[in-house]
Amino acid sequence: MKVTTEFPKEIFEQRDVRIPLTDGSELSARIWRPTSKEPVPAIVEYIPYRQRDLTAVRDSIHHPYIAGHGYACVRVDLRGSGDSDGALVDEYLEQEQQDAEDVLEWVAHQPWCTGRTGMMGISWGGFAALQVAARRPESLGAIVISSFTDDRYGDDFHYKGGCLLSDNVGENGTVFAVSTRPPDPEVVGERWREMWLERLDGAKPWVSEWLSHQHRDDYWRHASVSEQYEDVRCPVLASSGWADGYSNAVLRLLAHLDVPRKGIIGPWAHTYPHLGTPAPAIGYLQLVVQWWDRWLKDVDNDVMAGPMLSLWAQDAIEPATAYDVRPGRWIGELTWPSPRTRDTDFPLAPHVLCEPGSTPPGGDLTIQSPLWVGAAAGKWASYGAPPDLPGDQRLEDGGALVFDTEELTEAIDVVGFPTLHLQVEADEPIAMVVARLSAVAPDGSATRVSYGMLNLTHRDGSVNPTPLTPGRTYEVRVGLNALAERFLPGYRIRLALSTSYWPLAWPPPRPVRLTVSTANSFLTLPIRPERENEPGISFGAPAGAAPMRTESLRTPENRWTVTRDVGSDTHEVTIVKGNGAERFPDITLDAAHRAVERYTWTGNDVASVRAQTTWTEVFERGDWSARTVTHTDVSCTESNFLLRAHLEAFDGEELLRRYEWQEEIPRRLV
Repeated sequence: MKVTTEFPKEIFEQRDVRIPLTDGSELSARIWRPTSKEPVPAIVEYIPYRQRDLTAVRDSIHHPYIAGHGYACVRVDLRGSGDSDGALVDEYLEQEQQDAEDVLEWVAHQPWCTGRTGMMGISWGGFAALQVAARRPESLGAIVISSFTDDRYGDDFHYKGGCLLSDNVGENGTVFAVSTRPPDPEVVGERWREMWLERLDGAKPWVSEWLSHQHRDDYWRHASVSEQYEDVRCPVLASSGWADGYSNAVLRLLAHLDVPRKGIIGPWAHTYPHLGTPAPAIGYLQLVVQWWDRWLKDVDNDVMAGPMLSLWAQDAIEPATAYDVRPGRWIGELTWPSPRTRDTDFPLAPHVLCEPGSTPPGGDLTIQSPLWVGAAAGKWASYGAPPDLPGDQRLEDGGALVFDTEELTEAIDVVGFPTLHLQVEADEPIAMVVARLSAVAPDGSATRVSYGMLNLTHRDGSVNPTPLTPGRTYEVRVGLNALAERFLPGYRIRLALSTSYWPLAWPPPRPVRLTVSTANSFLTLPIRPERENEPGISFGAPAGAAPMRTESLRTPENRWTVTRDVGSDTHEVTIVKGNGAERFPDITLDAAHRAVERYTWTGNDVASVRAQTTWTEVFERGDWSARTVTHTDVSCTESNFLLRAHLEAFDGEELLRRYEWQEEIPRRLV
């Protein structure tokens, strides 16, 4: 990334700003804005991840850059996070959105603001901006969002195709830690302990709530913009990456919104495009400034010129759990869905993905996958912390039904959402099917390029799922993640089907044997014909302000191991993530966090699967120290999920609080 040190506007920074809310509480903010007296539009980023330290480096790269181009950037910590008042008790609550509207109103009425505001953010911040946009606050003129979803039930880390994702436990570990962090005594003074106790006393493992809502109900409909896209009336710039879990939402917004909009999907993991990995990253902040100029300053620029959607079309590459660079090229679509793609049906025959238009002989195939199918699946969303991408799919294909095309004689570009149409029969009332799409190289290695899954009890929807009748045949449709992939000559396209995918998704309560009738099954791929003189797309080089200085006190760690004890047939996937320890010299604060996720099982015993997370967080300054340890453990029986969790908080060496939770949550067709 190119570090920019000179900007059109001289700026200054205000720390520890208190923003009042209508209920008397206050939120903590940091503001960067031009030194000139002339009012400017304001950009709000609203997240719970501590602007004073833990997002301070990232904030220092993009907020001063945007402010230097004539904006006030306001980075706000949610209620119950950082140095803000209150407790953080769940995600995307009505209170959170009301608070955001209070923040926007306060910002719009400051003498340094023109009264026009925008919101930006990634992940929670992207969610927040989109959700608040649907509420139409008066001052909000545009949003810029990355790595988000419009559908909290159908396309987030909770459930996919009605299947329970293990990231319910993994991400619970994150928010369990986030919601119990202490405020900084240097900012809030002596009341820091009282504020921390309010957070600790209001804490709980949020996964309890998420496991209690196993179908699409009002809990998930709330704040899901997909319920009513027309609520969003301001311009939207949306982005994500193919290695992320949130790329589908970019395409849905472009298809369903009726406002000025643009979308970008690069090769990236869960990160901003100017910091994107795998490379190439792009000059995203330059585009963001153009976006704000057009919609908050009425500058007649060319930000809306060119394609509505820019996609990094990825070339085939050897399978790996991490990449520095993904080869490919930028392609553009003037509208989405694209009128250029052709939905092309590939019929299934036993172990063959047949030529479009052919009528192959039918046959029935059965599969009952071992539980180790999924051990090479990687994370639901890669965080660019290797090695969290899916590995060579030959490790998984041995426990799946595999259907291959012949070797391709010419390149095929697949751009959009694949769909699998299956005629299936199960021997249990609760079953799942997982479909993986891979590019198989001439040497036989297989790189996963898309996947989808369906809890077959959700075959007619996720509001009121119904059990299967064993032995009865069903016609089902499995949607796969969108992709932009070039399958090269000499490669084969592979479809692989399995009845489990642990630990990415929780298996059904009993082992399932699935029968697939190939005569009535086919895979639909959106094929994009190559066009001569494809218009070039260039975003320029990534740029940002100079990142603030920190000091590494201990080496960060990112580790992913898969082990099997052959004697006991026990398996374990262990993921370790930590920053080691980091010093923030400008506030004389040391911060350390370490997260461990463990996913275990024995043989093919579906009742043995277990997910555990442990987070340890430490904040220190001089003789002050605060530490939390949060632990979550989810296992199951055939009829229940078993949740156990505990929280310990230490003020120095004093155990300030210890809480334990135990809960049995009935399984409802999951």
